[in-house]
Amino acid sequence: MKTYDVAIIGSGPGGYVAAIRCAQLGLKTAIIEKYNTLGGTCLNVGCIPSKALLDSSHHYHDASKHFITHGIDITGLEVNFKQMIARKNEVVAQTSGGINYLMDKNNIELFEGVGSFTDATHITITKADGTSSEIETRKTIIATGSKPATLPFIDLDKKRVITSTEALNLTEIPKHLIVIGGGVIGLELGSVYKRLGANVSVIEFMPTITPGMDTMLSKELQKTLKKQGIKFYTSHKVTSVKNNGTEVTVTAEDKKGNLVEFKGDYTLISVGRKPYTEGLGLETVGIKVTKRGQIETNEQLQTNVSNIYAIGDVVKGAMLAHKAEEEGTMVAELIAGQKPHINYNLIPGVIYTWPEVATVGKTEAQLKDAGVNYKSGTFAMRALGRARASMDLDGQIKVLADAKTDEILGVHMIGARAADMIAEAVIAMEFRASSEDIARSSHAHPTFTEAFKEACLAVNDRAIHS
Repeated sequence: MKTYDVAIIGSGPGGYVAAIRCAQLGLKTAIIEKYNTLGGTCLNVGCIPSKALLDSSHHYHDASKHFITHGIDITGLEVNFKQMIARKNEVVAQTSGGINYLMDKNNIELFEGVGSFTDATHITITKADGTSSEIETRKTIIATGSKPATLPFIDLDKKRVITSTEALNLTEIPKHLIVIGGGVIGLELGSVYKRLGANVSVIEFMPTITPGMDTMLSKELQKTLKKQGIKFYTSHKVTSVKNNGTEVTVTAEDKKGNLVEFKGDYTLISVGRKPYTEGLGLETVGIKVTKRGQIETNEQLQTNVSNIYAIGDVVKGAMLAHKAEEEGTMVAELIAGQKPHINYNLIPGVIYTWPEVATVGKTEAQLKDAGVNYKSGTFAMRALGRARASMDLDGQIKVLADAKTDEILGVHMIGARAADMIAEAVIAMEFRASSEDIARSSHAHPTFTEAFKEACLAVNDRAIHS
């Protein structure tokens, strides 16, 4: 029987990063993955493929809507959807292959199969053909991620009533895509197919899309996506979804209780994700799980079984790849005897629509609920020379700062390249910068990041260009 210092179950961003960090710290490391490709949901059916399609569809949208204004005339423009999907698959394969390279480079042993606890220090690995083997490990990190959630009355046939996994591998562009859930996944994939010519309807139970984000972002995003042609039905409760062969009928109640019927050729169920712990044998070792299916851990991500840890989507907190990466690194360093930490308040959130949405820190609602005295500054993207040059006029940035100390408490942005710009806000807040610190820092002109500086100036009513 092979013996290891650490075994990681799951090779998503949390798992493979944890494995690499463990190996860097001199720990003999094994990683167990049930599928024949590494990278988990993020690399195979999540972050990476969705961004590939978002980029491809964005190029097509620009070519069809904006190129003529730039002085670029195109005739006979059309979508080669088969090639678009093939390119997406190629990006996924290259990225997943890169993880294999990193495992070899760091001398991490890979086991393919389902990992299940025999006891606290032994894991049985069962391959697809039914054969199994067992390894011994001093420490284990559970990083098995999540899978799409659904509603109890919905039959996910994965043909017409689909999840994000199937939406990334359609063989045709929908005529009418009905999206149930106005969160990140639904809005991103809805954007992809809207750009490619589909009619898209988003049905959301809450009064606003992207619940939990700052109200400014929700309102601004809905306004811009509506301008792009996506239809929104907020405060609608879905009551039934029926596949009629070539058509799906969705019935919902509006806020007045009236029944509303939607008909489309595909319905995307995007009502969130749930922890994936099936087959782990948690009950065998007595690991505690919450009512929501999350593995219970302490602040060091240690389960009630002291040598077993859990990270990423299987534990509480935002289901984000970069959050899982930070947790994987932290647990590896804890096992090695170091004293790392994570500031969960500074884990950014991003939506890769266009314009992009990015946020970090507290929202206005959270500050009000906590009784924090704050001041705010906003700046519209359309006031930037760079935005006018690239025709990316939609969006704005809001900065929230402590009324007394001026420390930045939250940054919320919607606009071109917001996904990249949010990093400046994260760094600023990690070093507890004030809005004045950013306002006094030179930003290259013309750039989109000038909007962050201007918003910080606006905190104290000193914005130059608005």
